[in-house]
Amino acid sequence: MNDAPPPPAPQAAKRATVMSRLPKLNSLKPRAIALGLALGLAGGVVAWWLRVPLAWMIGPMVATAAASAYGLSLAPVPAGRQIGQAVVGVAIGLRMTPAVLGGTISLAPAIVVATIGVIAVTTAAAFLLRPLARVDARTAFFATAAAGMADMAQVARRHGGDADAVATVHAIRVFVVVLMVPVLVVAFGTGGSIEEAPAEGVHPWAWVALMPGALVCAWALMPAGFPNPWLVGPMLGAAVFAAVEPFRAAVPWGALVVAQIAIGIALGVRFRRESLLRLPRVALGGLAVAVLLVVAAAAGGALLAAATGLPYAAAFLAVAPAGITEMVLTAKIMRLDATAVTAFQIVRIAVIAATILPVFGLYRIVERRISGSQV
Repeated sequence: MNDAPPPPAPQAAKRATVMSRLPKLNSLKPRAIALGLALGLAGGVVAWWLRVPLAWMIGPMVATAAASAYGLSLAPVPAGRQIGQAVVGVAIGLRMTPAVLGGTISLAPAIVVATIGVIAVTTAAAFLLRPLARVDARTAFFATAAAGMADMAQVARRHGGDADAVATVHAIRVFVVVLMVPVLVVAFGTGGSIEEAPAEGVHPWAWVALMPGALVCAWALMPAGFPNPWLVGPMLGAAVFAAVEPFRAAVPWGALVVAQIAIGIALGVRFRRESLLRLPRVALGGLAVAVLLVVAAAAGGALLAAATGLPYAAAFLAVAPAGITEMVLTAKIMRLDATAVTAFQIVRIAVIAATILPVFGLYRIVERRISGSQV
């Protein structure tokens, strides 16, 4: 008689995989968390004083990345990135109107073309990364794919690539894009005209009542494998609330500052001294490729703006190969169409995740013809 427990259902397995990425209570390091939070706050204050765009995320990110790369033991705020994303999602969802959603749907052809363009550019970047970083073809491909760092590291490991090198390149890509794109957008773009809801009639803590439901929406999207459920789930839930509007709510500036700090710290502490010392050439190659991807996104944003009439700043954010949350947050702060930026970014990550293996097959054929070796 077989007493082995039955395998978990596919949806439960997917949810368990996502939940496993959250910090466990027995693995928390209070001192490392406190130090990361202190450095993040200090970095945010300095960046705000220097008037850096997206200061409360870029400042903590740079401060904690530098300290972590130096060798200090830092840890992110437990579940801080996830809750921060949920706060941003609620803020975006409360601004979704039928007109905004209708305009986003009309961009569907441009979203498809832009997604194909991003896949082509990042695949081409793999051919550049391979000699620069001196990695194998498998590692180069999964390291430059513009999808989630954890997902690409796992896929690379299953296909014989170096998961640590893939994670290092992805961390550098996100860091460089988050650092450069808001600065470039503010320097060369112009702000939008999407105004925040007036404060009259809005209780300052009304948005807190929406957070439990927002987190439930995120949890519900996990088994579907939806890109960035912690942002998208709360955003959709808040959009439904805004359509019904039993009471008025808006996410205040202070809550978005706290969310940015938590997200920035989570991005910064990814840089581990041991990884950078073990893979110095990979880090330098990843840095070079990341800068080139920003340049390509700037050019792609110009084409997208010309084809669709989107403001250049919004188009640049829409095709920038970084995390959804960071680009959407930049759009919101600049009063741009954050819903359109979200749509471009979600489709890009979803399509890449769904087509990564077929594209890898094409990449292997091209690589074999160029180098004459098996991939």
